[in-house]
Amino acid sequence: MRFFTRTHQIPLRLATGAFFLNSGLSKAEADEPTAAGLHGMASNTYPFLSKLDPQRFTRLLSKAEIALGTALLIPVVPPLLAGAAVTAFAGGLIGLYLRTPGMREEGSIRPTQQGLAVSKDIWLLGIGLSLVLEELGDRQAHLRPVIVAER
Repeated sequence: MRFFTRTHQIPLRLATGAFFLNSGLSKAEADEPTAAGLHGMASNTYPFLSKLDPQRFTRLLSKAEIALGTALLIPVVPPLLAGAAVTAFAGGLIGLYLRTPGMREEGSIRPTQQGLAVSKDIWLLGIGLSLVLEELGDRQAHLRPVIVAER
């Protein structure tokens, strides 16, 4: 596993890490109505979350976003690990988009006005998958036998 960020990954990790860090910090001191709204939306899509208190859910979400943002901003966190975490988080957001009524136009994946903000999170999935696939591709390249041409 590669334990450093490649130069071309730095802008991607900085932009995404800053986004996650800001999002997590903004939720850290969320008031009750904000926490209830976040929790309600998430628990409607993922019913197992309804067991959590809205404030606790929001604090956990905040901590997860702060941790993910920090992992992306620290260049020694392996790109495969950072990419897998972004992919998992983005998968949850895309699931929220696909499963929440009113986010998409009827019979389509096209977003409604209400779903536009969440549908944009598809870029997070692309970033996470890019980091993962690049690292897995490098692993495959290292596993291929080297063929030396005979002279």
